[in-house]
Formats: sequence, C-alpha cells, structure tokens
Amino acid sequence: MNDDFYQIYLEEMEGISPCTKEETEMLLKNIKEGNKDAKKRLVEGNLKTALSYAKEFDGKGVLLTDLVQEANMALMMAVEQYDGSPTKEEFDRFAGDLINEYLLEAVQEEVSAEQTAEELAARVNVLQTVSSILAKELGREATIEELADKMKMTVEEIHGIMKIALDAMSINTEDIDLEALEGADGFDLIEQEEEDYKG
Repeated sequence: MNDDFYQIYLEEMEGISPCTKEETEMLLKNIKEGNKDAKKRLVEGNLKTALSYAKEFDGKGVLLTDLVQEANMALMMAVEQYDGSPTKEEFDRFAGDLINEYLLEAVQEEVSAEQTAEELAARVNVLQTVSSILAKELGREATIEELADKMKMTVEEIHGIMKIALDAMSINTEDIDLEALEGADGFDLIEQEEEDYKG
C-alpha cells in the first residue's frame, strides 16, 4: 500500500517544475511583501529537493512515505520561518538543515520506540521465568508483593509493567490467572541478581 502511494506521489512530482535560481529569489522577495501564492509556489518548487533528502534516510527504520511527509512538513516550515537574505543559496541551506533535522528526529523516534518495545518484551520474558521459579519454590503462585520484593521494585511498578504488557498483548484481564499476570510484569531482575551474586 505504501509503495502504491509513493508511486502515485512520484507521478505527481513529474508534473511539477523545480524553482530556478531566479524564480526562487523572486519568490523570496514576494514572500517578504506578504504574497501567499509565492509561499505556495516556493514549497511546490522544492518538493523534489525534499524528496531527495527523504531518500537519504530510506532504510533506517521509517517508511519512505513517512519520510517524505516529514520532509515536506519541514519544507513548509522553512518557507514560513525563513527570514534571511533573498538568495537561493541561503534559503536552500536553511531549508536543507531543517529538513535534515525533521528526518533525523523521525528516525530517532522510531529507533527509540523499537528499543522500548524490545525492552518490554525482555522484561516480560524475565518475569515469566521468575514467576515460574517462585511458584516452584513456594509451592504456590507468588503474590504481586512477593514478586515486587524479589524484583526490588514497588508493587505500583509491578502493576504498571503488568498493565503495559497486557495492553500490548491485547489480553482480557478477566481471562488470565494470577500466575500469567505475574509473568507479565517486571524488569531489571537479571541485573539485580547479578548484583546479588557480586555482593
């Protein structure tokens, strides 16, 4: 689906002519005089440039269609914010820096989201193991308080991770038993146990 949208976008780009140096500088002057049509044309005439910036970030975890959208938003912001001299070189530099900033932030946010998801999955896996171990040691299911004590965490922290894990897995809390709930909560157990061994 994204490929289809991207292909349609490329086809639309073919009918838009890029701004020349002379046109860019004329548009910048007109914009300073409050001409809104000049802003629209300056954005339109630099869409291919924005696309080229977006392509440089392709393959870094963000869909190309999303990168194009970010680049276009940055371009529009650049046209709105630019207050330098009416020269193509200065405007291009200003717009390019802003587009790169938007794209870099989009990639970093995606990486951060993926890391958070991986960390949550790791915590859930660890707690599933701990829940099972405690159940065998105690001869019964461990309480949340016992898990919290074992994890060196508060009961509220355990509940918080449980909620996040359950939301992520779309599990109905009415259909899950205590052991499963306990297995879906907690973090930093491995690190804590390593510290215990060192101590």
